[in-house]
Amino acid sequence: MASRMIRVMATALAGLAMVAAATGPAFAEDGYRLWLRQQAPVPAPDRIAVTAPSPKLALARAELARALPATVASVTLARSDDPRVVHLRLPTRSLGDEGYLVRTVTLDGAATILVTGHSDRAILYGSFALLRHLATGGAASGIALSSTPRVKLRVLDHWDNLDGSVERGYAGASLWDWWTLPDFRDPRYTDYARANASIGINGTVLNNVNAKADSLTAPYIAKAATLADVFRPWGIKVYLSARFSAPIELGGLKTADPRDPAVAAWWRSKADEIYRAIPDFGGFLVKANSEGQPGPRDYNATHADGANMLARAVAPHGGVVMWRAFVYADTDPEDRAKQAYTEFRPLDGSFDDNVLVQVKNGPIDFQPREPFHPLFGAMPKTPLMPEFQITREYLGFATHLAYLGPLFTEVLDAQTGRRPDQTVADVIDGRADHHALSGMAGVANIGRDRDWSGSTFNQANWYAFGRLAWDPGLSARDIAREWALQTFDARAADTVVAMMMPSREAVVDYTGPLGLAHLMGTSAHYGPAPWVSDLQRPEWNPVYYHRADRQGIGFDRTASGSDAIAQYAPSLARRYADPQTTPLDELLWFHHLPWTYALSTGRTLWDEMVHRYDAGVAAVAVMAREWDTLKPVVDAERWQKTATFLQIQQREAQWWRDASLAYWMSINGLPLPVGVTPPAQDLAWFQARHVPYAPGNPG
Repeated sequence: MASRMIRVMATALAGLAMVAAATGPAFAEDGYRLWLRQQAPVPAPDRIAVTAPSPKLALARAELARALPATVASVTLARSDDPRVVHLRLPTRSLGDEGYLVRTVTLDGAATILVTGHSDRAILYGSFALLRHLATGGAASGIALSSTPRVKLRVLDHWDNLDGSVERGYAGASLWDWWTLPDFRDPRYTDYARANASIGINGTVLNNVNAKADSLTAPYIAKAATLADVFRPWGIKVYLSARFSAPIELGGLKTADPRDPAVAAWWRSKADEIYRAIPDFGGFLVKANSEGQPGPRDYNATHADGANMLARAVAPHGGVVMWRAFVYADTDPEDRAKQAYTEFRPLDGSFDDNVLVQVKNGPIDFQPREPFHPLFGAMPKTPLMPEFQITREYLGFATHLAYLGPLFTEVLDAQTGRRPDQTVADVIDGRADHHALSGMAGVANIGRDRDWSGSTFNQANWYAFGRLAWDPGLSARDIAREWALQTFDARAADTVVAMMMPSREAVVDYTGPLGLAHLMGTSAHYGPAPWVSDLQRPEWNPVYYHRADRQGIGFDRTASGSDAIAQYAPSLARRYADPQTTPLDELLWFHHLPWTYALSTGRTLWDEMVHRYDAGVAAVAVMAREWDTLKPVVDAERWQKTATFLQIQQREAQWWRDASLAYWMSINGLPLPVGVTPPAQDLAWFQARHVPYAPGNPG
């Protein structure tokens, strides 16, 4: 056992050596170091005492030695059961397995900053928290930090394919080189794990939810096991997306019916095989009966039947099943937004204890703005795990600046209406219904690009997801400032935050204001195409979502329409039933209204739409001007890339605005308000525009 620990520590320290090499002065400031740029002039490991060495504490010590400022004379890493820590009688009881406490104390007659917790992983998190505190302007004296994660499973979902492509990925090829695994352990794997540990992420789903059965074969299990070995010292478990029909494709069975004993036995055997290779394997993520993926409904079984069968296969090993509620099939032609609630709400209480139902933040599909999903708060007997999209499939890919912290908090802070003051965050962290199991998933925006996420500002969305998964109550603005201070010179922070905070709203304005959604080009999801109406299934077409005609625009989801409002709590349903009390930003999501409808802004609906399209374009121009002012304080490489991307965003925001207005005018026959610049081209020109090979669309 001792020799194995030595080998693990050696591997971990070798990985840190690779990190140091990658962050040395020989490399340009290209974004590779993410928010972990701080580095002491002279590393001083002698300032950090470790009372009981272990692989994770070796990593924590190395992180502190690398970045601890000279103003800190002494840090001690010790578990809470260390006799000297016990003697201090610190408030550690409620920290749980991962929570940390960082406190200035006196040990053996000398002052030191103590980083403690009930586990080595907690101390690793506490060490990163200490460095974050110091890097963002916190004082080195009198430190008193304490935090416990509110969410148990904080997971990145990689939509990475075995051929190296990434579905909806905009930062290059997959980080995982399946071809050279398990033999070659790319140093980037260690750097990736380190970045995740720094923000508290503790799980990674390695493969696309549109899964291939090959991922469950012995060669690929061995490859996943190698990644698990790299990630383990950083407190990260690996998970796999499981293809539901694998018993047929790999096992030679004639069925994948979850009620068939032979199918259940096959999955138990497969789980046992995986756990022999990866003892701390996290479990399965499943996309079933959605977009052509196989699932239990193929056999007239329920989602609970399928989820529970898999859950029982991993339960003896402590594993979980994350079963996606994204059921996008042609089963509810009335309103696609109702499908998940219709299928899952009746199953509340039917799922095994180690199943989480993974629910997208909104009822359709990661749109720039959607109301929160009505399942949150409606399934009190089932742990619900929100799924956010960090990669920006509908928010400008990698080139548009769109900070998603406000999108995430808009959902987390939303009142469900099911109980007084109950928020979505209260539901998903388990507190509302006393669930021991909780989780939050984010579809990763990470690839092989040197800056990991396609642009510097995209890194902020990875960062924000991790921080909010740890504590859904954090402020999006505070997270933005934290990230900015660790990513740029402190002189740039105020301007960077000023750019970030309105950036997502700008994208909403120039792509789909007032609750409009799903107006993008089909397939690649690039650029505007609100006119598309000829695809086979109604809900594939943008016209299905906006319902624009000569009289008005918007999707009627009230009792006179699809009645989707009835899926929300009665108090919210009453609010959404009346356009006068519906939030203006969600107005056309819930109502079909006349173009001349008078709004609280003093404008007609049409005039307000035009105003918001123009406001979105103008906001991008403001961001570009603000970024220009930072040229003296931002390194040339990152400044130039961002400046160029802002030029792209300005051009494409104008494209969205002009194409959209040209189309709406062709429908409503109305003139633009006085003084508004007309679109640069006619509608036919925009409709004829074709942009092949957009990224993120494999196949």
